[in-house]
Amino acid sequence: MILWIDVEDLFHYALRNPRPSGIQRLSYELYAELHALLGESVRFCRHDPVSSSLRTVPWSSIHRMFAGLLEPAPKSARPGPGATAKITTRATDPAGLARTVARRLPLEMRDPLAQSYAAQRLAFSAQLAALRHGTRALRHFPLLLRSPTARMGEAEAETKPGTPARALEGQDIRELAGPEDILGVFGSPWFHPDYAGFIRQATASPARKGRSMPTALLVYDLIPLLRPEWCDAGLVRVFRRWFEGVAPQVDHLFAISDATARDVERWAARDGVRLNLPVRTLPIGTGFSGPPVQADATLPAGLRPGGYALVVSTIEARKNHLLAFRAWRRMMEEMPPEAVPQLVFAGRTGWLVQDLMQQLKNCAYLDGKVVVVPDPTDAELVALYRGCRFTLFPSLYEGWGLPVTESLSFGKLCVASDRTSVPEAGGNFCLYIDPEDITGATEVIRRACTDDALIAEREAAIRDEFKPVPWRRSAEVLAAYLGITPG
Repeated sequence: MILWIDVEDLFHYALRNPRPSGIQRLSYELYAELHALLGESVRFCRHDPVSSSLRTVPWSSIHRMFAGLLEPAPKSARPGPGATAKITTRATDPAGLARTVARRLPLEMRDPLAQSYAAQRLAFSAQLAALRHGTRALRHFPLLLRSPTARMGEAEAETKPGTPARALEGQDIRELAGPEDILGVFGSPWFHPDYAGFIRQATASPARKGRSMPTALLVYDLIPLLRPEWCDAGLVRVFRRWFEGVAPQVDHLFAISDATARDVERWAARDGVRLNLPVRTLPIGTGFSGPPVQADATLPAGLRPGGYALVVSTIEARKNHLLAFRAWRRMMEEMPPEAVPQLVFAGRTGWLVQDLMQQLKNCAYLDGKVVVVPDPTDAELVALYRGCRFTLFPSLYEGWGLPVTESLSFGKLCVASDRTSVPEAGGNFCLYIDPEDITGATEVIRRACTDDALIAEREAAIRDEFKPVPWRRSAEVLAAYLGITPG
């Protein structure tokens, strides 16, 4: 049995974004551990829209692509005090210009264009693979003169499960799949206009007598369906079309939290959708991969260790950076300025926050108390986590809460929202706030800013009791649910 994992969404995302967000980090960590755990029992594939097929891609290509998202890149000047970033112009950064233009297009235009570009790149890659295989075939031209029976035996040997991944690059998985194989959809392929129909056609292999593969789907959240007010209108339409088409036909359904599992079941009951199996929750790992980070990684200019609170996430309405800004504004009015730490927003600017960003600009980022670090590298994130006094995660709705577990893994207290999945991620180690109660939240944040004994007590408890989940555990549980063993 082989688990075939559709990774097209990772490549699709990389076309439009310079750094991975939470979904890309989580899916990559899961893929890496499944690859290490299952060996030849897991393989990866990408979309070929020309032939409506899924074609094999080696793990090395996925790893190389993701590593590219983690590489430091030139950045435009950052707002806030002491910003010292290299200036990148449109002329010197054509890829950045293309991403900027793409983000301004409606989602209905942007995603088909990105898919078209991805298809062109895949076609070019397939042509190169064909040339490589053609060259190999010419070297072994005498084999073509051997009997048909002998050639058939060699062809079967080339496609059996033990065949090296390099030899399988670019092949249609329908030619390789066995009768017990499973397709894994563990990312975010929302961009496809008819994903349900596509996977039915792309996995209907001869070995299964024309029937499509069983499919396993991992759900991150249903925010576009349940709370569309916090999403781009185009995303709501795209996501609805994707999920309503895929969810009823999948054979294995997983969620990244109990809260998301409940949301899926609530949606199914509300919309009268019959699910094939109960939704199972996967344990979610902690930490992120990347190049080794030096222990002496430095903070951005203008920040000092222990002198700031940290918010790590895309700056968008749902993440509720507005609460943090309003809390800091209130503390600046009621406390001596030197008693108020800086507030760092580490993440790119997303949607529905134009008013917030304008407010920050109008007040000169609270006279330098607010610092924005856009698209931080892993080295910057490590330095920011290590150096902060505490972290803040006031999100209004989450599927999990990676920044919460990341904060705890660095031994740092997190002042976190008490909504949806966040308490699952934070356990007993966080200070929880109502993300819609600005007065109550400000008082909790004020304590974290001023009470050194509280910080020491919480950090000691985190150090002694917090047990991060390894990503290997996530892979093991998933593989066990699907009945796949190392091959």
